Amino acid sequence: MTLLTSHVLDAVAGKSAIGIRVALYRIAEHGKREQVFEVRSDAEGRIAKEVAIDSGVASQEFELVFYGYEYLTEQHELEHIAQNMRTSVVRFDMESRDQRYHIPLVLSPHSYTVWWSD
Repeated sequence: MTLLTSHVLDAVAGKSAIGIRVALYRIAEHGKREQVFEVRSDAEGRIAKEVAIDSGVASQEFELVFYGYEYLTEQHELEHIAQNMRTSVVRFDMESRDQRYHIPLVLSPHSYTVWWSD
């Protein structure tokens, strides 16, 4: 099984984003999305889930969705800030069935930063 992990950091509070909702979707033919899982980050702002990768397919596209607006409005008094960005979406391929994929994210009301890490 492939292991997908993430660490989400709350740039407003300067700490891990505890309890943020994160969902993974498999992108099928014609762009149709199929939900693989939905979780909330742990007490360190981390998620770790095993994902089944089809063995007959060379590369599979996925979409990792972080529900930042929901999290930030629950954690901070941000009513005075117009925040139009509801989610942070990262699309990527997972090719290997026996690899760890780590996608950390730093979240703020008007932006997010994501990078690829081994």
